Amino acid sequence: MNRQTYCRITGIFLLSMILFGCGSSKQSLTRVAETTPKHEFRGVWVQTVGQSRYRQMNSAAMKHYLSEMVRQFDEAGINAVIFQVRPEADAFYKSDLEPWSRFLTGEQGKAPDDPSFDPLAFIIDECHKRGMELHAWLNPYRVKTNLSNELASNHIYDRYPERFVQYGNQLFFDPGLPENRGFICNVVHDIVARYDVDAIHMDDYFYPYPIAGTPFPDDRSFSRYAASQGFSSTQRGDWRRNNVNLLIQQIKYTIAAEKPWVRFGVSPFGIYRNKRSTPDGSGSETNGLQNYDDLYADIKLWVEKGWVDYNLPQLYWEIGHKAADYTTLLHWWNANNFEQPLYIGQDLKRSVDKNELDVKIRQSREMSFVQGNCYWYGYLMLDNYREVYDHLRSQTHRAKALIPAYTHMHKGRPAKVKKLADVFTEDMHFLTWEHPKQPRNPETAQRFVVYRFRKGERVDIS
Repeated sequence: MNRQTYCRITGIFLLSMILFGCGSSKQSLTRVAETTPKHEFRGVWVQTVGQSRYRQMNSAAMKHYLSEMVRQFDEAGINAVIFQVRPEADAFYKSDLEPWSRFLTGEQGKAPDDPSFDPLAFIIDECHKRGMELHAWLNPYRVKTNLSNELASNHIYDRYPERFVQYGNQLFFDPGLPENRGFICNVVHDIVARYDVDAIHMDDYFYPYPIAGTPFPDDRSFSRYAASQGFSSTQRGDWRRNNVNLLIQQIKYTIAAEKPWVRFGVSPFGIYRNKRSTPDGSGSETNGLQNYDDLYADIKLWVEKGWVDYNLPQLYWEIGHKAADYTTLLHWWNANNFEQPLYIGQDLKRSVDKNELDVKIRQSREMSFVQGNCYWYGYLMLDNYREVYDHLRSQTHRAKALIPAYTHMHKGRPAKVKKLADVFTEDMHFLTWEHPKQPRNPETAQRFVVYRFRKGERVDIS
């Protein structure tokens, strides 16, 4: 099946703005091109957990809100929105597996007032029509952020309460149970199969952040499975890491089997291991909580094995922080990426408060393997906190950027377009072409970039 695509050009000035950024002269355009990368991941996190804004909107108001949000991100140079669709084993989309989220309508299991409204499908369309990506963000194990929260009657907890554990004031899937891994992968498969997402995304919440003096209550699953899986009574940490490894590996295979072009990305806590915790001294010169030892998330292994398609560590600390210096961690992750896509998570508020955002972005762009940044969090950006939105739009991202190619996933070039033609009318200029539309073919082009060169100018699309 061929699909016809067209690009409307309403004037040379508009085209220049789209391709090169605003400028009053050739000199200014050249300066922009020299200081902003052409290929750069520019993501933003949009969390729904803990948010009251959505439940105060009807479906029409939420459509308008999401559309305006994506439009503003686009104007700020963002090219990927990481939208949280599963904050508490619930859904910001139509699902037969889990109930509607309470953060969407105010009550878990309560559907939007418009039965046809699907927030995930809507925001995917809003992103794609602007040439942006949508990454569906899931929290794998968390079920309740507060034990007092009511679960819907059709929640899986009501059928299998023995598969869950309480820790502190929260409720979690027990990561040690194979049936829980299977269920989480079914949720992932459901999203990937039914929605045109560009990626599945998970953040730093695997085993929960430890509570001092309170061990995680997984004695039952440890006693049941550890020995048969090759772990002794003294290897509970290794067993927990293996549980998360199995989940990550299974999610990767689940996605690849359904749509091999959909990526799987993880955004871990910013410290993998402190140097003092590693016998060979391979950890970072830091002194803080650790992915490997405290959250049982072996992100370095996942990257090395190719179980994740991009790594996005959260480097939220200041430059010069005594326990976790931003620059130290940036260099550590750059040296330990195994040549896989690496992006850096930036905390907008902390960076702006310390007047460090420009320096942090510049440092990230100087790294050999860092291919972009992602900003925590989207609402703060849109509120223009301390003029950060204006700064991103006019300075940091003043020229558009393409998301770097995932060459480890797609090695072939898409087929050339056919029937490329100019169409002139009295007041506008169209370019039209046809291209194969094959949803199951990962090498089919999804988006196109239109370049403009003056007569006699050297063609350069590098």
